[in-house]
Amino acid sequence: MAIYLAGITVLFTAFGGLLALRAKDRFHLVLGLSAGLLLGLVGFDLLPEVFHESTETGGVPTVSIAILGGFLLLHILERRFGGHEPVDSEYGHSHDHGSIVGGIGAFAMAGHVFLDGAALGLAFKVSTELGFAVFIALLVHAFSDGLNTVSMLIKNGNWQTKSKFLLVIDAIARISGAAIGTYVTFEGNFIILYLALFSGMIIYLATSHILPEAHSHHPSRWTFAATGAGILTMWAIVGVLG
Repeated sequence: MAIYLAGITVLFTAFGGLLALRAKDRFHLVLGLSAGLLLGLVGFDLLPEVFHESTETGGVPTVSIAILGGFLLLHILERRFGGHEPVDSEYGHSHDHGSIVGGIGAFAMAGHVFLDGAALGLAFKVSTELGFAVFIALLVHAFSDGLNTVSMLIKNGNWQTKSKFLLVIDAIARISGAAIGTYVTFEGNFIILYLALFSGMIIYLATSHILPEAHSHHPSRWTFAATGAGILTMWAIVGVLG
């Protein structure tokens, strides 16, 4: 199941890229909604699940350490490989995944989406409900990745070839991550810690990438409303999934 769903997220990456060519003036609303959906997933589903299963280390929940570790890990990797630099254009900021046109940037992107796929496979091992909630979040993340990456590549030139190259990398990394998360046997505690780590990464992406991009060149009122709508939508989805 997770492998097929990972394939669907690849299609959403491509869909986000296509939208980047057609709807530049609505980027801020789409990104605001995306951030709200991701934060809603973490707040309403992932965090309650991982804290429910957590042990303690040094007097604090072990998953708290993993959440902070995921946040800092993604921050350090992006500092190391490059990343979130503003683009003074109608496209706003670029979600750069490192020097995305080079080998290091492509490698960093592959590692990033591989972790997404693994989280999807592992979430289904916890429960079907959690698996589908993570799947929805990955749809959102994949869509915003395609949206921002193609926007940046258009400004850098030769975007057609580079976009196809990155889409292939995205597909291989997501699907292979989902396969490992599905078929490799892990201890239950490892799964919970990994999902906590993934939660920290999602918080980082939503707060350090997507929201700053959404608010960069547009009035904040409607962007904030879109973020609130995303949070409420995820609340409703989690409630339906049970």
